[in-house]
Amino acid sequence: MSTKKNILLVEDDESMGFLLKDSLENYQYNVTHFSDGKSALEAFKKDQFDLCLLDVMMPNMDGFTLASEIRNIDTDIPMVFLTAKAMKEDRIKGFKLGADDYVTKPFSVEELALRIKAILKRGKSVQTTKQLIPFANYVLDLDNLILSTDTSKTQLTRKEADILKLFVTNPNTLLKREYILNNVWKDDSYFVGRSLDVFISKLRKLFREDPTVVILNIHGSGYKFQVKD
Repeated sequence: MSTKKNILLVEDDESMGFLLKDSLENYQYNVTHFSDGKSALEAFKKDQFDLCLLDVMMPNMDGFTLASEIRNIDTDIPMVFLTAKAMKEDRIKGFKLGADDYVTKPFSVEELALRIKAILKRGKSVQTTKQLIPFANYVLDLDNLILSTDTSKTQLTRKEADILKLFVTNPNTLLKREYILNNVWKDDSYFVGRSLDVFISKLRKLFREDPTVVILNIHGSGYKFQVKD
């Protein structure tokens, strides 16, 4: 039996929000609806979602701003923008923020559901064997995105796990920035490179209390993941 996917719906029109929530739940999705961006962002920080469905025009925090905040937390989660505007500039802005699709109101709920299904299917990675990678005092669980020790478990994002996998499978080896970017993002552009810096900082925090694991910055080249005895 398949597990229902969790959708974060952010729509300030209460009637539209109710209609979308009710309709998508008929398509076997779990839908959590918020009418403003700030409340939705707080929920995103606490709960696990598989896709974000964001209205663009909202008070206090518009959909683009919310999407940018969500991208700072999770660079991979699929996003679909809902908008009454059909301006080319808005579509471009949405896709630059990493939108997977852009639906202009009015639209068919059936069509929206099919688009969501296609996006979730496209983003699903099928793994046939359990991937556990031990190193130092840790185990990296790539299936469940968990870094664990004998006494703790830390939930990782997909990108954090992918970068860490490169490091732990190439210990004490210089990994050039371009190599990491092309392996994890399939893109080595400047702005993606800035994202890598953020993720490296997050990974360093995971090991800051452990002197046996160090991520060295090799100036002008890349990074070296050192595991000491």
